[in-house]
Amino acid sequence: MLKPAPFSKVGHLNRNCDFSMKKGRGRTCRMRRRKLFRSSESRGVNESYKPEFIELKKWLKERKFEDKNLVPACFPGTGRGLMSRTSLQEGQVILSLPESCLLTTDTVIRSYLGAYVAKWQPPLSPLLALCTFLVAEKHAGGRSPWKPYLEILPKAYTCPVCLEPEVVDLLPRPLRAKAQEQRARVQQLFASSRGFFSSLQPLFSEAVESIFSYSAFLWAWGTVNTRAVYLAHGRRPCLSAEPDTCALAPYLDLLNHSPTVQVNAAFNEETRCYELRTGSRWRPREEVLICYGPHDNQRLLLEYGFVPPRNPHACVHVTQDVLVKYIPAADKQMDRKISILKDHDFTENLTFGWDGPSWRLLTALKLLCLQAEEFPCWKKVFFGERVSDINEKTSLDVAQKLCRHFIEETNAMLQKVSQMKARETALAAQLTLVETLWTEELKVLRASAETLHHPQAALT
Repeated sequence: MLKPAPFSKVGHLNRNCDFSMKKGRGRTCRMRRRKLFRSSESRGVNESYKPEFIELKKWLKERKFEDKNLVPACFPGTGRGLMSRTSLQEGQVILSLPESCLLTTDTVIRSYLGAYVAKWQPPLSPLLALCTFLVAEKHAGGRSPWKPYLEILPKAYTCPVCLEPEVVDLLPRPLRAKAQEQRARVQQLFASSRGFFSSLQPLFSEAVESIFSYSAFLWAWGTVNTRAVYLAHGRRPCLSAEPDTCALAPYLDLLNHSPTVQVNAAFNEETRCYELRTGSRWRPREEVLICYGPHDNQRLLLEYGFVPPRNPHACVHVTQDVLVKYIPAADKQMDRKISILKDHDFTENLTFGWDGPSWRLLTALKLLCLQAEEFPCWKKVFFGERVSDINEKTSLDVAQKLCRHFIEETNAMLQKVSQMKARETALAAQLTLVETLWTEELKVLRASAETLHHPQAALT
């Protein structure tokens, strides 16, 4: 399974990773986790002999790039990726891709599409320019100078926007809502771009409607969204004011994701190369991995189309309607409490993780569980101060009930997915992806339940 390149979305730290019930947070635990995530499955089978990679290497060599550190390979857990030829040291530049190899909006503007982009009003977004170029070049087939790169790209993607609607309906509710928003945005972008596509008719002998179909556009959008690296460009008059920060980096985008590795990537203005410097050590014939960011599984599936096993950032999101499910309905101050949570941005990013409920979730529960005589002290909750033993015990009790609720829901959804897999064999691959997500969330919930059991027993 091909994975996207790493750097376009790095930097959005999940504030929920700071759990109040801290265990296994020390150096020894971190080392054990690294050994767990970098397992013996990291050794792969060399694929550099395959025709598509031979052609890609020739194409890259023509653009002044030769790689002596990495080689294409297939790995048991991740599919296609890049394998180390020799030992790689921490801090070493392991890949330096010349600017001539990068596909950016500069590429589009310098191409046969440039004149059409320049005169179109209102100006195209950088994303639309890249998608248009990809569709046109893929249609060109053997006539495209980018053919060796296009040949190794996935034929389809597995972001929720690319999944069948009945499969999307089986996703967890927070992710399902985001997936539906994502689909609507992509469909709107395609619909609003038809006029521009029609303006390109002089370039093609076939009808542009058959070339720039929704399926072709969706493939191009998936390519940019899942594989682009971050490379900022200045504002161009012929493009809209939206940030122009995406570049496709052939070969580099074969690198797969691991949440436990460190990398530094940036464009070197002196060498005019996009450089990747590893923060980890790699043995010979080991899969070299990069980190797309400290994202949970729902975010990784939404943006990149995969669910990694044993993700340390994995969590289960608690929505507001579920949050109040086990709070006494007779609480006359409930509306005021919900209002306070909203004012302090505590109705979102509430999660269960490997170490139990997040600090944000417990804080929200402690406020909701305040008794009438305790309510005037609600500000203490946000400062992390203990209000009373009863409040501590009640909030943990509600957290346990919420966790059991999610475990029951997750088991029910796994059964539903399994039944659908038996009926809809054509959707087996998509359903397996959803099944993996639910399975990983169940592991997180069971770990949370175990963590919650001990402090609750101590307070009994």
